[in-house]
Amino acid sequence: MSQLYIGTSGWSYKDWVGSFYPPSHPAAFDMFEYYSDYFNAVEANSTYYSYLSPKIAEGWVKKIEHKEDFLFTIKLHNDFTHVRKYSKDNIKSVKALLDVLNNAGRLGGLLVQFPYSFIMNKENAYHLKYIIDDFSEYHKFIEVRHKSWMLDRFFNFVRENNSSLCTIDQPIFGEAIDFKMINAGENSYIRLHGRNENAWIHSLSNFGKDQTEKQKNARYDYLYSPAELAQIGLRIRPIMENIKRIFIFFNNHPKGNAVANAFELLHFLKNNIGLELPETTLKAYPRLSRISAK
Repeated sequence: MSQLYIGTSGWSYKDWVGSFYPPSHPAAFDMFEYYSDYFNAVEANSTYYSYLSPKIAEGWVKKIEHKEDFLFTIKLHNDFTHVRKYSKDNIKSVKALLDVLNNAGRLGGLLVQFPYSFIMNKENAYHLKYIIDDFSEYHKFIEVRHKSWMLDRFFNFVRENNSSLCTIDQPIFGEAIDFKMINAGENSYIRLHGRNENAWIHSLSNFGKDQTEKQKNARYDYLYSPAELAQIGLRIRPIMENIKRIFIFFNNHPKGNAVANAFELLHFLKNNIGLELPETTLKAYPRLSRISAK
């Protein structure tokens, strides 16, 4: 059976206080330590916005020393994937962080996420290859969002270059990729962005414009229903005997929805075993009482 890693995209959200993190906590309360008590993996997305010091990764590793199976995946900085201008120093900075986690046996891989506008053409194919070559020593998870990439030769390229292809769930419009499990690599990486179609389309139409954080995050404001999660789980189960490791991250983070849905899918894929859940989440999402071990 696959090693199953389920968690969320990021963990430091103020609006999770009261729905996941305790509303009253001491000044020394650490969100990440609390998070790691309930999940065995996290997708670090602060690395998409900033080049973090290796010392920060050293701190992460220290906090989960007692967690034997906890892994990090690191989202590559947007200079590489969206701005598409980066330097050798930028590469060194990313590698310095990755090496701390890799040397500690805590690195699941590097997430390379491109926008919907990144279509399959010669220029973009070369750009992707340059990134893959620049980070050849690490396992990479490639996320593309446009159907033009859904080609066997692309899948083969991914497999042959120490990489895996992301499966994504998002609103389907235009030439967006739908949720489809594709065997492209020894690991499987699944990102669940939610299905808030109206907000997603509105966000794309305002791409590049000044927006508040609330406006930027509106497209991820979505809570999967139990039925939707069951459908997703039924698509994942068939690959669990053939894939080495499966990473599943919920990116529908507003209000703590990602946490609730991660618990629900974990419960489903673990054959409905009751889970130890925080009281804050049970109170915020009463429907989770059905999956609680209590």
